[in-house]
Amino acid sequence: MSAPDVVVYAGPTISRDEVLGVVPHARVRPPVARGDLLAEAWSPDDTAVIIDGYYRERLSVGHKEILWLLDEGVHVIGAASMGALRAAELSPYGMSGAGTVFDMYATGEVDGDDEVAVVHGPADRGYPAGTVALVNIRYGCREGARTGLVPAAAGERIVRAAKALPFMRRTWRELEAAVDSGDRDHLATLERLIGTGEWDVKRRDAMAALRAVGERLAGRPGEMFGEGPGEGSTAWAAGTALTGITHYEALRWRSRREYAPGRWMTDLDVVNAGRLFGDDYPRLHEEALTGLLSDFATAQGLDLEAYARARLGVAEPAALPPVLASWLTETELAALPVAEQLRLVMVRVWPVWQSEDWRPVVLERVRESGHWHEWSEIVERADEAAERTRGRLAVPPPEICAKIFLRHWHRKGTSAEVELARRGFTGMPDLGHTVRRFFALDVQRARAPER
Repeated sequence: MSAPDVVVYAGPTISRDEVLGVVPHARVRPPVARGDLLAEAWSPDDTAVIIDGYYRERLSVGHKEILWLLDEGVHVIGAASMGALRAAELSPYGMSGAGTVFDMYATGEVDGDDEVAVVHGPADRGYPAGTVALVNIRYGCREGARTGLVPAAAGERIVRAAKALPFMRRTWRELEAAVDSGDRDHLATLERLIGTGEWDVKRRDAMAALRAVGERLAGRPGEMFGEGPGEGSTAWAAGTALTGITHYEALRWRSRREYAPGRWMTDLDVVNAGRLFGDDYPRLHEEALTGLLSDFATAQGLDLEAYARARLGVAEPAALPPVLASWLTETELAALPVAEQLRLVMVRVWPVWQSEDWRPVVLERVRESGHWHEWSEIVERADEAAERTRGRLAVPPPEICAKIFLRHWHRKGTSAEVELARRGFTGMPDLGHTVRRFFALDVQRARAPER
């Protein structure tokens, strides 16, 4: 069995080389942002160490993403910067915190995300910090008072002056202009000792967290992290209801790719293109879900008809009651045996009767179908059409998009509900939200039908 993975999200606080110097086999990632945790492939007992994270240039990492990882059995540790902030917020749910900055947040000594924020340079230059973190100033002033290098009163004035500045202006030069002239020598002491790392509490915390991870993986106790309930174990179950995150959403993030500059696509976007425009999609959908149903029936020692009758409450040898028959076309009702009708109803009312997410299975079927390239191109053309018509074509609300798009599926002997179900849509809102990305392309195709 391979060793558990360690993934470290770091940037301006600690360098890649410093991370690997402590945990040599770690995968070092850039500062974490929304979706990055879901984009990684995790296994139980893996470890995510969150040091740095975005919160201005990109959406910050979501609490629900971290809860989702915890529910997957991943150890999530936060320290120094964004990690310390999230750990203080989520320690009751099993996220671990390490270091002084975590303690400052956990005790309420500090509460603003600007306390750890810095402006930094690009990744290819090693994320050089252009400003100083307020927590480093606080820590430095505290250490200065303890050692006698910075008088306590001067430290209080310096912290107040730094707090009054927006975080993007907390450079040493602006701080020098903001403090009293009598405190500038003390500010210079802070600059020197934070610069050497002695009073750089963010870096100290990051190194301590990594050392503790390395010791735990090596089987040595090391310094324990600040834990939530259960002393290191996750004493709760996140579940979709709490986190709002499903394996489907994680799959979306993991398959996200930039197919052209500034344009992104996921594997599930390709599936959606097939659902909307692929004539062969309903067959693939039906086959995939029938396979899942067969597995469920086999697991209970039943054949598919018996399983469907039990789930739908249709006694043998009774035919389908009208409420279930409404999920079939006129042709299916007239021509198919009852066993086949039961199977189709089970497929079409899937969200009501089954909790298993069908989309990963359908995705595999689409990948193997020969339609992958064709439906990927539809996504690309949809994005091109949206870009060309930006500012000239208003995309209607989802409910209007759905009504307009349904014209494609009108045919004799069927209903909107049946046609939605054949493609896995739970209703008009679901269809409308999916159509919006493809709306401009649909208008273009209506004006100039493809031959």
